[in-house]
Amino acid sequence: MKVVVDWDGTVTEKDGLYEVVRTFGDAKIYDETENRLGRELTLHEVIAIELTTVRAPLADVVAWMLDNARLRKGFSGFAREWRPTVVSSGLRALIEPVLDRAGLILDVHANEVVPRPDGWQVVFRNDAVCTVCGEPCKRADVDGLNGFVYVGDGFSDRCVALAAERVFARDGLAEYLESRGVPFEPFDDFEQLGRAL
Repeated sequence: MKVVVDWDGTVTEKDGLYEVVRTFGDAKIYDETENRLGRELTLHEVIAIELTTVRAPLADVVAWMLDNARLRKGFSGFAREWRPTVVSSGLRALIEPVLDRAGLILDVHANEVVPRPDGWQVVFRNDAVCTVCGEPCKRADVDGLNGFVYVGDGFSDRCVALAAERVFARDGLAEYLESRGVPFEPFDDFEQLGRAL
């Protein structure tokens, strides 16, 4: 069975994109856009607005990520056994160095970035509008994949979780699925998740 995992706040203990914007960008704009997510702004619009406030060199942000990003307990062992696909609304340039640090090579589906001094520009990997949720989403990353397990925690995981055969959820994703009566299994770490599988 194929396992697909979200990155920020799922594989990592904290949402790295959130931390980057709050550390290197504008926390006020972050808060304002997050409050409009799903109502007035799409996820792509929110990410694009937030990252334009980041003006630091990419190397500085990567160094900060390597100092601060922590993988959730048990992920390295889980990744070596299950070889999950990472599907993230975050940035490949910030994900792969953390995987490299852990000695992990995984299939990563994430967005690219042009780190301009006047504000970072996101290059989204997929602009096709999903027929289910009405905006570009992670479902495109699992197209043709049947019977997969999905592991996630937030807004960007909602639509793709509905396509999974089995879902492990925490935080906002767990609340969303519970509110819709969609079955899921809660998880705290990847040792627990590995035992459940």
